[in-house]
Amino acid sequence: NLHITNSNNVAVDGLTSVNSQKFHIAVTGSQNVKLQHITVHAPGNSPNTDGIHVAKSSFVTVLNSTISTGDDCISIGPGARNVWIERVGCGPGHDISIGSLGWRFQEPGVENVTVKRVPFKETTNGLHIKTWARPSLDFVRNVLFHHVVMDGVKNPIVVDQNYCPGNKNCPSKASRIKVKDIRYKSVGGTLR
Repeated sequence: NLHITNSNNVAVDGLTSVNSQKFHIAVTGSQNVKLQHITVHAPGNSPNTDGIHVAKSSFVTVLNSTISTGDDCISIGPGARNVWIERVGCGPGHDISIGSLGWRFQEPGVENVTVKRVPFKETTNGLHIKTWARPSLDFVRNVLFHHVVMDGVKNPIVVDQNYCPGNKNCPSKASRIKVKDIRYKSVGGTLR
């Protein structure tokens, strides 16, 4: 519904996006983007309806928002740097995801990501890092997940370096993506 691309110093406040055909909001090739008071809604079974997708961008902030969708609430793709996510409710949906990464051999890495004070409710996953099993030179580093509460989340923390949705035509090589300096602080929840 909204694609912010090749832009600087963008602020979006109070936007509601309902039933997008694909990503609700995408931020690519941009710097200094602030998204706040965003509401995203799509059915829990709607494929590829990521709430917010960030790639090849830096200094992106997502604050005080609610995302319910059929895919990732927020997906952080190659080249995302200095991303701050705080007070964003996720659910239903898949997760807050770094990746998938490593589809191409030379992709820019992901670094300096903070996810703070985020509640998850009835999502498939919670905090997810996913990389393809390819010999990519990609990386994920310096990520902090802090004050996260999960309610009815099937897989609270997932680091998957053999990502292959649907298990069809999966690459068979080992992932060479370096995942380092990932910190989880005050992460808790309740099973149902």
